[in-house]
Amino acid sequence: MTTKAATAGQVSNSAAEIYDEFFVPSLFGAWAGPLCDLAGITPGSHVLDVACGTGATTREAARRNGPSGRTVGLDRNGGMLAVAKSRSADIEWIEGFAEALPFAGNTFDTVLCQFGLMFFDNRSKALTQMMHVLRPGGRVAFTVWDDVENSPGYVEMVELIDSMFGKDAGNALRAPYVLGDRQTLQGVLDEGGLTRAIVQTVTGEARFASVREWVRMDVRGWTLSDDIDDAGFEALVAAAEDRFGRFRGQDGKVVFPAPAHLIVGVAE
Repeated sequence: MTTKAATAGQVSNSAAEIYDEFFVPSLFGAWAGPLCDLAGITPGSHVLDVACGTGATTREAARRNGPSGRTVGLDRNGGMLAVAKSRSADIEWIEGFAEALPFAGNTFDTVLCQFGLMFFDNRSKALTQMMHVLRPGGRVAFTVWDDVENSPGYVEMVELIDSMFGKDAGNALRAPYVLGDRQTLQGVLDEGGLTRAIVQTVTGEARFASVREWVRMDVRGWTLSDDIDDAGFEALVAAAEDRFGRFRGQDGKVVFPAPAHLIVGVAE
């Protein structure tokens, strides 16, 4: 795994399949509804989902704007888009970069971005592009994870991976949380022209079927998939089973808080 791959959140095709099957219901899927609520999507509206991944939020947007609307999902990762297309062939899926959106200005009523902003090469340019393609009065709505220190399960998982595989490996799991600090986030919003954006922090939950499944998703469904071999994976599972008992219920399922920032801005 290169540092670039980790900070850009880029996964392999096989990891994209695991991501969609397990990560989406465990972490990401529950945020699709609240994000679309925040954006105020209505029937017939034109919606762009930037960094759509395997399309959980895109599909929710398409359900809300209906057959008279237009829904487009854009992502830089072909593996993610392949999974998205297999799930919903009727949605427009486009491979591209947030920093160079392939659309004219005033094209969309809504732009969404769920847990993607932290991975862009140029965050302020991506935000500028999102605002450019919006129609006057249109909304951009997105989510970023809160500081990792406020997600107790991932604080400990990062520490464990640091100790077993080194800081570079741990940094792959830190990458999603780089905009968790409110001051850092506001600086990015200001640079992108969203000085009046409203930010609210909401506490969601991470839910995994077991400690083993939690580890499997973090290793095989993320940027660590090519860097921890089978022996390392089993060693990590054993250590996690021993260390993370407080997150595990009597049924073996893992639950812990996973707060995120929800942001909305309006195009003038």
